[in-house]
Amino acid sequence: MAGTIRDRTPPAELPATPGPVVILVRPQLGENIGTAARAMLNCAISEMRLVSPRDGWPSERAYSASSRADKVLDGVKLYDSVTDAIADLNYVYATAARPRDLIKPVATPRHAAAEIRERMGRGDRVGILFGPERTGLENDDLVLADQIITVPLNPVYDSLNLAQAVLLVGYEWYLAGDATPAQRLDLGDVRVATKAEHAGFLQHLEAELEASGFFANIPEKQPGIMMNIKTMFERAGMTDQEVRTMRGVVRALALGRPNRRRSEKKRGQIGEP
Repeated sequence: MAGTIRDRTPPAELPATPGPVVILVRPQLGENIGTAARAMLNCAISEMRLVSPRDGWPSERAYSASSRADKVLDGVKLYDSVTDAIADLNYVYATAARPRDLIKPVATPRHAAAEIRERMGRGDRVGILFGPERTGLENDDLVLADQIITVPLNPVYDSLNLAQAVLLVGYEWYLAGDATPAQRLDLGDVRVATKAEHAGFLQHLEAELEASGFFANIPEKQPGIMMNIKTMFERAGMTDQEVRTMRGVVRALALGRPNRRRSEKKRGQIGEP
């Protein structure tokens, strides 16, 4: 495929395990197959099957749109019918906006993702059907599935393109097995300040507040004020660099007082004590 992104950038590697099988039923555009492959690889899913793609297979446009998800497309298996595409699977989900008069269990992507993880953990092979871009899956397709996946969206506008649908369902599957903390602080090359560094800064701050006369008219409130200040800075979770910066700020303000500037400079207290 000369002249495509494949020649310029190495393709992304596949995950160690393929995840659930993504089955695109009668997809219409190669570009949509490519962007669906990209969405799959975002979510560590790598096995794609195609049922009667309108424009045939392989597709140059699919590779161009896949943004280095070439290896997903390299492994695509082609089928003439949904029945053939799901023949080796133990459990099949079908994505649809509504059940369309079929009595089948309906799950959100989040609920289905947990089930898929559980089923695959038992050794089951699981597939997810996605329909054509314009019409979605037909009843003849849906009847072959064990369960329907419906994405909760704005009830007056719930239109998704193929890659969006794959990404939404795939993301919930990925998230169900991901151990990333719900919230964290990325510190890079710095570290959180120690309690001793916090205490040193707060003692420094209190000493300078006293020297400035901040507590002169309210000495009885000093303990309460300092408790609030300490609580505020402890809650901030400062890094060691931030503590040093704050000590420098306090020192600079103190040196700016006319009665202290000269004496402080003489003692060389411009740097860290």
